[in-house]
Amino acid sequence: MQFEGIWTPVITPVHDDSTINEEALEATINHLIDGGVHGIIAAGTTGEYYAQDYDTRAHLAKRTKEIIKGRVPLCVGTGALRTEDSIAYARMAKDVDADAILVATPPYSVPTGREIALHALAIDRAVDMPVMLYNYPGRMGVNMDEETLDRLGRSPNFCGIKESSGDINRLHMIAREYPHLGLLCGMDDQALEFFAWGARGWVCAGSNFAPQAHVALYKACVIEGDYAKGRRIMSAMMPLMSVLEQGGKFIQCIKHGVTMRGIPAGPPLKPLYPLNKDDKRALEEVIRTLDTAIAAIEGDAK
Repeated sequence: MQFEGIWTPVITPVHDDSTINEEALEATINHLIDGGVHGIIAAGTTGEYYAQDYDTRAHLAKRTKEIIKGRVPLCVGTGALRTEDSIAYARMAKDVDADAILVATPPYSVPTGREIALHALAIDRAVDMPVMLYNYPGRMGVNMDEETLDRLGRSPNFCGIKESSGDINRLHMIAREYPHLGLLCGMDDQALEFFAWGARGWVCAGSNFAPQAHVALYKACVIEGDYAKGRRIMSAMMPLMSVLEQGGKFIQCIKHGVTMRGIPAGPPLKPLYPLNKDDKRALEEVIRTLDTAIAAIEGDAK
């Protein structure tokens, strides 16, 4: 499987009592597909999988697959503290006919490179599905190092990696040493650099509310090879990325951005709380400015 284009880790819209807002979920997914995204990820960090039990995650994966109706591929996250639980989530993904699974490092336990590889290989043996690896040391505590990636080369199912370390040297290493892994940007402010180094995909939470802008950057760099245009688009997007990353309010910002588009995303799941009025105002201004800038850039290109 080729993990190419814009992959959106879809939010979980909820009501004020934290129950799933089914209508908003459907509206969000249709908004993404209409906006041109190339794939959807359920049970990613942006979907707040860590605050959901098995039944909730299974329901969301099944409903997401039903709503997509084959229009784009679905990747389902398997993140969990224990390998046994990750295997259960992978089997659930296979049961709902997902196209791929997302495999991250188990958090908190700080496994070695060998242990990360054995964890991922155990999941692979259990389901035999295409895998997008997810390297996010900021949340998990450790990197998927060379030993991990070397060991995972034994299975052709490991065909993509979302690299979210923020370490530009890891980008260089993966691009040069592991060309069989489809490289996906997982660090939004480095998207231009990822594309320049051959990445053909971007897993981007901001595409929940700004799919057109993210698709525009992908098309400029990967499809058209127009990096001058890509730099203009990236420059327009940088203020948004600064707001999303500051103050540990990432998911709150993504959900408010979706609400701005007329889809009631609801509050983040506990222990997180919504943005205050000042933060909402700042985000709204940045998104409005981005919309205007992207429309102008796309208009100039026609």
